[in-house]
Amino acid sequence: MSELDAFSDLLDCPMYVVTAAAGDERAGCLVGFASQCSIRPPRFAVWLSTANRTYRVARHATHLGVHLLHREQAALARLFGGETGDETDKFRQVTWEPRHGGVPVLADACVWFVGRVHSRVDGGDHVGFLLDPVETSPPVRGRPPLVILSDVADLSPGHPA
Repeated sequence: MSELDAFSDLLDCPMYVVTAAAGDERAGCLVGFASQCSIRPPRFAVWLSTANRTYRVARHATHLGVHLLHREQAALARLFGGETGDETDKFRQVTWEPRHGGVPVLADACVWFVGRVHSRVDGGDHVGFLLDPVETSPPVRGRPPLVILSDVADLSPGHPA
């Protein structure tokens, strides 16, 4: 256990599905490390595991899609978190459409945005992608219950973190 585990174990953060496209490749995964990180200009950072196929595609992508899922969409979170794109074409199992930079956007996501990759930062076993939002889904009413870490804590990841 690391010194940070006692702190991190108290968190129950939203989970995100991050999607990428580069050339003819599409990829997507479930991500727990993400946050808005600037107000002016508006920016958001997502961290992708270097062991993950999504990272390998995102390295060459100009844009990434970031999706929040309604708690009723836990099966979608499990697909993107429990399967690896090395073995499964996740996009054959969902409805999606290409957006800026060819990024696949999940039609059933609660809300989403597409961000232009502004920069990347090596964080160890994860790489941070700093995004400038360029397109967003229509707003939703109220505060829907979202998929959070405790909803998928029992999930066996498609790749080790």
